[in-house]
Amino acid sequence: MKLTRKFGISITVFLLNEKHTILTYQGEYRNLMALLYDKFCMEDFGECKGIGRCGTCHVHILNNTGELLNKSNGNENTTLGKMDCVQWNSRLACQIIIDKALDGLHIEV
Repeated sequence: MKLTRKFGISITVFLLNEKHTILTYQGEYRNLMALLYDKFCMEDFGECKGIGRCGTCHVHILNNTGELLNKSNGNENTTLGKMDCVQWNSRLACQIIIDKALDGLHIEV
């Protein structure tokens, strides 16, 4: 049996004034934080390992004004509430599940 994986999710990442496009598929990573950590190997990123308490995976959603901007849980709201650089489009990458709804997403790290 031949296993083929289709990269059906394209995410544009703006990191350190550079634009990167990442191709992935649903189920490849547990969340956006894990994907970003794997692709960019950023130090001090995702220190709490995805429980939404440290804020080191803070990103800005640049082109999605829908459900993605709704904070998913109390931990995320509390953590973002303690940070200085929070904007209306702020999210924690660890709280964003990788699925087809992210196709075409633009984020700033």
